[in-house]
Amino acid sequence: MSRDLVREFLTSLRVERGLSANTIEAYRRDLEQAAAWAGRKRGKDLPSLSREDIRDFLRELKERGYDAKSIARSMTVLRNFFKFLIIDGVLKSDPTAGLDTPRAWQTLPKFLTIEEINLLLEQPDVTRDIGVRDRAILEVLYATGLRASELVALKLTDVDVDRGIVICLGKGSKERLVPLGRSAIEWILRYLPVRQRWLGQRTSAWLFISPRGRALTRQALWKIVARYGRAAGLGRVMPHMLRHTFATHLLEHGADLRSVQMMLGHADLSTTQVYTYVTNERLRQIYDRCHPRA
Repeated sequence: MSRDLVREFLTSLRVERGLSANTIEAYRRDLEQAAAWAGRKRGKDLPSLSREDIRDFLRELKERGYDAKSIARSMTVLRNFFKFLIIDGVLKSDPTAGLDTPRAWQTLPKFLTIEEINLLLEQPDVTRDIGVRDRAILEVLYATGLRASELVALKLTDVDVDRGIVICLGKGSKERLVPLGRSAIEWILRYLPVRQRWLGQRTSAWLFISPRGRALTRQALWKIVARYGRAAGLGRVMPHMLRHTFATHLLEHGADLRSVQMMLGHADLSTTQVYTYVTNERLRQIYDRCHPRA
């Protein structure tokens, strides 16, 4: 009976390193993605991949539109997996040794313009219950900059429409308050009767639910956002792009970096500073386009 090396690796992460369930699930998804690529493109299993195979896999992720952070995470997951195989005696050499994600792959966050975000928000058919829920989801994502995991984890009691705030439990179980705009509040209020109709006599702690009354998953949220992005002709739009859009638009309209850091829930200000490069680049483009002597 062959060993399930991926399963053994994930078990070691939980038992020996005490990683969270969400982190282990992310590792599993990345390894399954790499394994599927290895079988499809190379006819190999994961432990058989060479350094060149891994480099080609990472390059394909970039070509498919994955951002630098996602590619770097995949690289880290593979590096840890192969280290596990060496310690376990399955491999003698590490194909990821000395293999770095090329710096040239580092890209600025992708975001939508105001015209594009307005177009995206108009896509749900709000004459239908599902459209009202989806419009509320898009409005909240853009109004708050929440991560996908944070949005699906929102409870009904986390939203205070009277005060116009959302209580969010972010990374490291750190709680933060994020303001809600008028438009997001309006669509939440329109969605709440829909939510009650779907629940009937049942109850649910979660703010956003399916028509069957179940909590949304991150995968379901990704599909919702991606579907409306395609419908709007915007290409590949994911929840994180709305987070980037939220931060970029705030800075473009005069918000200070520290306030944006607090709203995003970044532990380090340097993580937020990437958006200043985005806004500086935008200012340069506007200058070149509009100044008579540019």
